[in-house]
Amino acid sequence: MTSPDAAALGRERAAALLDHLAAGDAAAADAVLAGVDEVRELVYVGAALTSLSRTEARGLPPAQRAQANTRQLNLGAARDAARSDPAGLRTWLRRSAEELLLLRSLRAAADRIAG
Repeated sequence: MTSPDAAALGRERAAALLDHLAAGDAAAADAVLAGVDEVRELVYVGAALTSLSRTEARGLPPAQRAQANTRQLNLGAARDAARSDPAGLRTWLRRSAEELLLLRSLRAAADRIAG
């Protein structure tokens, strides 16, 4: 069974990671994950980012949504390759957060074009 506290902490860390990356503060973004050494805790951050990414991708035009799905598959492969390596999982989380920010910018552009 999933601990609500662990899931909530994962969501908080994901939000902090996104906020720092969106603000252009790479050092602060890295610091969010630097102290997390447990694979389980890193996976909760990834679950939060994945959920947000899938939600954001649903609002994209079909071609961009298909591209986002391909990128999600690639991120999944990176996650799987780093399954038990905290440093590798931190890299996956950083890439996942950057992908989410990209999706948000694509959606904002699509919304502007659509009027």
